[in-house]
Amino acid sequence: MNIPHDAAARTVRLDLWLWAARFYRTRALAKQAIETGKVEVGGQRAKASRAVRVGDALRIERSGEVFAIEVLGLADVRGPAPVAQALYAEPEASRAAREAARELARAQRNGYRAPDTKPDKRARRLIRALGDIDAT
Repeated sequence: MNIPHDAAARTVRLDLWLWAARFYRTRALAKQAIETGKVEVGGQRAKASRAVRVGDALRIERSGEVFAIEVLGLADVRGPAPVAQALYAEPEASRAAREAARELARAQRNGYRAPDTKPDKRARRLIRALGDIDAT
C-alpha cells in the first residue's frame, strides 16, 4: 500500500508526541504510561504506536493529575517548553478540576501531623490497648 507523503506527515506516534509535548521525560516512560492505561485517545486505551493527529482528544493521567487536552500541533522532536505547550490546548474546565484536586490533596496533607518523637513506653501500652478494643 502506497501512502501519500502528505498523509504520513500529518501523524506522529503517540509515545513520541507525549515525549515531545513534555508530558513525560523519556519515551520509555511515555510508553509505560500508555501500556498501563494512563493515556486514552478519544476515550479509548491506545497503543504506543498509535498515530496522533491534529484534533485528537487525549486524557493523560500523570502523578495523580488528569489532563484532558486537544492536540493542536504535531512534533517528533523535543523542544523548549513554550514550543511544547503550543502543541496542545487544555480546556478551562480540565484545568479547574486539576487545581481543585490539587487543593483537596493539599488540605488532606495539612490535617495530618506526624509525631515529633517515637512513642514512649506508656504511649506504646495505650496504642496496644486501643488495638485490642475489638478483642473484648
